[in-house]
Amino acid sequence: MFHMEQFGYTKDVIKSIQNIKLRYDNLYFLIRRTILSLTENKIKTSKVKDKNYTLSDTGGLQLLIKTNKSKLFEFRYISPVSKKRRKTSFGTYPKTTLKNARMKRDEFLELIEQGIDPIDYNKDKNNNELKKQNSIFKNLTQEWLSYEKERLSKRTFENKNRIIQLDIYPYFEDKYIEDITHQDIINLIQKRLSKNENNSSIETAKKLFQYLNIIFKYSITKGLIKRNICNDIVLDLIIPKHKTTHNPKITQEDEFKKLVNDIYFNNKTLNKNILKFALHIPLRASNLTNLKWEYINFDNCSLTIPRELMKIKDHNLPDFKVPLSFQVLKILQEQYELTSNSEFVFIGRSNNKPINIDTPNKILTSLGYKNKQTFHGLRGSCRSILETNQIKHNLSYEVKERFLDHQSTNLVERAYSHKADYFEQLKPLVKWWSEYIDSLVI
Repeated sequence: MFHMEQFGYTKDVIKSIQNIKLRYDNLYFLIRRTILSLTENKIKTSKVKDKNYTLSDTGGLQLLIKTNKSKLFEFRYISPVSKKRRKTSFGTYPKTTLKNARMKRDEFLELIEQGIDPIDYNKDKNNNELKKQNSIFKNLTQEWLSYEKERLSKRTFENKNRIIQLDIYPYFEDKYIEDITHQDIINLIQKRLSKNENNSSIETAKKLFQYLNIIFKYSITKGLIKRNICNDIVLDLIIPKHKTTHNPKITQEDEFKKLVNDIYFNNKTLNKNILKFALHIPLRASNLTNLKWEYINFDNCSLTIPRELMKIKDHNLPDFKVPLSFQVLKILQEQYELTSNSEFVFIGRSNNKPINIDTPNKILTSLGYKNKQTFHGLRGSCRSILETNQIKHNLSYEVKERFLDHQSTNLVERAYSHKADYFEQLKPLVKWWSEYIDSLVI
């Protein structure tokens, strides 16, 4: 611009000329803005054309009129960070009003003036809000439990879920995972122990810590936290050691003989045969109470339970399969007359549901064996008596272990032996064991 001082203009004249120019510029931009700015009427009366086209507002805001009749507010700008042209949308008209689109534009322009790219800013903001929502303990734990549900047996998952619902959620469910402290976890465990410091309470407290430890590891894996505070807690200082107790079991022959006869001559329940069956085929409680008729093959005298339902669920191992003795087949045939209309061999109050897992122990208690013999203890009784009579049957250690589905904890050893088929080798064992039980029946 030329310097007006060169032409002899005084400062007052120069100031008057500058004011006139400023008023002219403002008037020009006002007229230009009025001509180019969008109005509700202009938007409503805009016609669809053969090609998409735009109607401009000010400050980078425009309305895209599409051939499909939709009208989309767009905002174009040069990023203050990358110095590249960028474009984003504010929504479609009339769901997004012109007023709201301009408010959004002004927010973006304010960020740009501060040197902030508004698209990146809002993306980071949304990600942080989502991360915050996912960091709420209950939301995070529910996500982890959905993963656990896929890999655990129904009963194991229900037990885990129940403990979390009853003992953890009341204290942590609305907290953010990063806000939970060491002392929060210690207090939670101590409150659980204070309810009843017996072995059962101690085991539950240990499970609480175990679940929390896994949840924190899961959170680290998801990128929600950086450190597992459970690693900094010495559990032995909080949870006392529990007294080791074994399932009561009878191993002396005279006492076992009385147990066999009490079981055989109990006619009180629909499921009187469950303990008879358990004497001959000592399955774990969950396997026996959920036993289905489809697992029984009367033609080849065998019982086969899918591997995923057994305690050791290693998919490399074969299904649990054992021969059935004449005595067991007789028990099953008698039971078939009672429950053949159900898919389960031993049923509960409803034909559609299996017997409750606690019922066998209740039957033993009703027979006078409380604190003397548990249902699980029948497995121990079988194993002990088989050892005592080793000279009589001369069965190998491996066969006796497979009868109870005891698998090696050594993964290398298991890898070499997992294909071994013990079905034929088990036949003399089940025959000897059933004949032994028969010999005790008066």
